[in-house]
Amino acid sequence: MPMQNMEIQQDSDSRPYWEGLAQGELRIQHCNACSRAVFYPRAFCPHCYAENLSWIVASGRGTIYSYTVAHQAFGAFAADVPFIVAIVELEEGVRMMSRIVDASRERVAIGANVQVTFEKVGEDLTLPYFRLIE
Repeated sequence: MPMQNMEIQQDSDSRPYWEGLAQGELRIQHCNACSRAVFYPRAFCPHCYAENLSWIVASGRGTIYSYTVAHQAFGAFAADVPFIVAIVELEEGVRMMSRIVDASRERVAIGANVQVTFEKVGEDLTLPYFRLIE
């Protein structure tokens, strides 16, 4: 499936996230009741179950919590193998899965500092990837 044919199903919970990516912002939610960051987008806080969430622009800085090298992929990403997929822990305290770009496998390590970058991967789709901070 070519990237331009990929369709992301946005809903009222995730729409601000996708709109932020298109504008070069990594948006996450913030619980106004317990003051904790929330990711992935949802209708209630997974920490205190409050329904009082707002959106903030994340710093985009974090560290690699875990990673793997994908040698097999399907659909739109099959032509990109091998690539590095990581769990990134943002400064705000949430973890998200993404790709590490512009770095060889030998340079990637758990605990390495990363910064978000935005890549347009289709006509109407921008994704957050991360680069190592040297």
